[in-house]
Amino acid sequence: MTGDEQDLAEAQRAHWQSTYSAHPGMYGEEPSAPAVHAATVFRTAGARDVLELGAGHGRDALHFAREGFTVQATDFSATGLEQLRRSALAQGTAGQVTTAVHDVREPLRLPDASVDAVFAHMLLCMALSTDEIRTLVAETRRVLRPGGTFVYTVRHTGDAHYGTGTAHGDDIYEHGGFAVHFFDRALVDILAEGWSLDEVHAFEEGDLPRRLWRVTQTLPR
Repeated sequence: MTGDEQDLAEAQRAHWQSTYSAHPGMYGEEPSAPAVHAATVFRTAGARDVLELGAGHGRDALHFAREGFTVQATDFSATGLEQLRRSALAQGTAGQVTTAVHDVREPLRLPDASVDAVFAHMLLCMALSTDEIRTLVAETRRVLRPGGTFVYTVRHTGDAHYGTGTAHGDDIYEHGGFAVHFFDRALVDILAEGWSLDEVHAFEEGDLPRRLWRVTQTLPR
């Protein structure tokens, strides 16, 4: 990581910590539409345990737990994960959810072939370089069991914010303190090399609206 990338990473970590502190439960209690879809995909595939990367304050991790999965939730914001733990206790799902503060620029602290499914909503499109994203997907592949499923969402280059705001290079642009790496389709295809690319679904979310892809890919058995 270069000095500029390190500075941006630390600034983003601080920004998310302060945002979660100022706005507890900022995304609400209802799960995201991609998490609802992913739960169905994971259940159909016979998954029992789910690793969520970038779980935030936990609306999606809690949905997976309510749906009967065992969930490992990671995020680089300790504040968000504390909110998740409190919600799990209140909902009676604390026994199904574990949390770990983790920066996805670092290797996952999990054994090889140890989880059935991985979910990441808007995590891969944060302030990560292309090389860091590729390394993260390789780590995801490492911890998935053969036949395991990876569902992720990212903002793409058709989004209204692409190419505007503060440019950080590598298709990363910053708006309102949040830096986003916008994906083109070529990057999706690169990340699916060696996987079965099951679906690339375009959808919209939020008020702008944000334009995203929901990608589902499966590790060969």
